[in-house]
Amino acid sequence: MRKVLSLFMVLVMIAAFASGCSQGNKSEETGKGTPEVTSAGEDTVEASTPTAAPAELKVITVGYMPNYASMCTVVAGIQMNYFEEQGLKVNLVEFADGPTIIAAMESGAVDIGYIGPGAHKLCIQGKAKIFAFSHYGNADAVIGSASKGVSKIEDLKGKKIAMASGTTSETILNLTLAKGGLTKEDVEILDMDASAIVTAMISRSVDACATWSPNTNSIKEELGSDAVTLTTNVDFTDISPSICSWIANPNYIDANADDILSFTKALYKAMDYRAQEANIDQVVEWVADQVALDVESVAAQKGDGDWETADELIAMINDGSLEKAFQAQQDNFITSGDVKEKVAVSDYVMFQNMLDAAK
Repeated sequence: MRKVLSLFMVLVMIAAFASGCSQGNKSEETGKGTPEVTSAGEDTVEASTPTAAPAELKVITVGYMPNYASMCTVVAGIQMNYFEEQGLKVNLVEFADGPTIIAAMESGAVDIGYIGPGAHKLCIQGKAKIFAFSHYGNADAVIGSASKGVSKIEDLKGKKIAMASGTTSETILNLTLAKGGLTKEDVEILDMDASAIVTAMISRSVDACATWSPNTNSIKEELGSDAVTLTTNVDFTDISPSICSWIANPNYIDANADDILSFTKALYKAMDYRAQEANIDQVVEWVADQVALDVESVAAQKGDGDWETADELIAMINDGSLEKAFQAQQDNFITSGDVKEKVAVSDYVMFQNMLDAAK
């Protein structure tokens, strides 16, 4: 009888051990433990909640020019993670000028871009839409060479002048000639890209030039007292506001309206950051690193614009002054012959997007 009882107890222990192993293997296979249940039916161990995967950022390709005015806002937005907060990742691509950026948009190589005043004529012509104002610029100048006999505007008559057509270079040259009672027929214009303008002036292959910062700074540094600044944007604020803007191709905007709005929201935070005096030196360092220039050269460009805040921009929209500035800019293009027909400003400037981004 004892042998039978002993055999029975062994079998019971083996069965219990096998049952325990079976439950343990089941827990390992499912990847999470099985909670114990009390007699009241309550879990003594809570099951863990899976961590949500981070949302994937939407990539936006942005065209810029290698200067402080073009870079200060977008680089601040990148470094301060303002774009990431809006679900966007910005990839930067460098271009020589605004018209080239707009051409890249038409081919789909760029999504969004920054332009100076001169390229706004292409927006009026329907090549792009302005979805955000950047700032009023003061980066452009017409510079003469004293040794070539150019010390005042009137001296430009019959002289060789380097400029880049379709850009702010052409815009300020037209304004300067008109101020001096001259036309393009009175001078010899050599059309070239921005870098070639600097070379032409330094080598004294031309008598004068129309260009923008940092090229203006490079020319003055190389020529010294021989470089004579004839005009800057400040000389024409009453008739030709020097507006700089953020743009995109109309088709891209139609297909990505939410991204445009998100990008604008991030820009506003970056505008406020760049406008604070305490942050300027940091922004200068970020820009210098991006464009591979020394900090001193970039710092010299800090005065190339009026760095409005988001609140100041909204105030300009609400009081109508910004629309008037765009209209004055268009009127100047029509007077110069760069734009043939008058277009409603609201057709190419997205004031509502700017207002919505401030909400």
